[in-house]
Amino acid sequence: MPKLIGYARVSTRQQSTDRQQADILAAGVRRDDLYIDHGISGARASRPQFDRALDALHDGDTLVITTLDRLGRSTQNMLAFTEELRGRGAGLRVLNLGGGDVDTATPMGSVLFAIMAALGQMEHEIKRERVVDSIAKRREAGKDLDGRPQRIADSQIRNARRLIDAGETATTVSRVLGMSRATFYRRTRADGAH
Repeated sequence: MPKLIGYARVSTRQQSTDRQQADILAAGVRRDDLYIDHGISGARASRPQFDRALDALHDGDTLVITTLDRLGRSTQNMLAFTEELRGRGAGLRVLNLGGGDVDTATPMGSVLFAIMAALGQMEHEIKRERVVDSIAKRREAGKDLDGRPQRIADSQIRNARRLIDAGETATTVSRVLGMSRATFYRRTRADGAH
């Protein structure tokens, strides 16, 4: 008798699969047939619970996931995966794909899956391009790439430099500021306080 096998995944341990689990169970998957990976990236080739879910799939069974990104990031990989499932006689059901439920066992579902997988990869590539472009522009403008706000104000660095000019050691001053001597020197050069 064909079964529904569910799979849920989150990329970090802080994230919750509660919503995914609820949707998958509501789709008819038994709790015993639900496999969950915590803190595992979709880009990783090996996902222990995903591998167990695939091992549990038999001819006529269907793998149920909530969204495409639970499978991976690359259209090529996702399409190859659906072909592998088809070769094993199993199907894939994506619950929240394009506002509805898509089952690759149907011709329309198979086509829609391919289109959505391509769009998902395109979205990922566009985001990556934007990040790379933003970093390049920040570098060209000579801006800090760290993105974290500076804990020590420029005025504190100037005052610390005055202490050094008055005879205090750089080691003592940098320790009081809570930074390494190398960082202190780098900041004084950047602030022009020689």
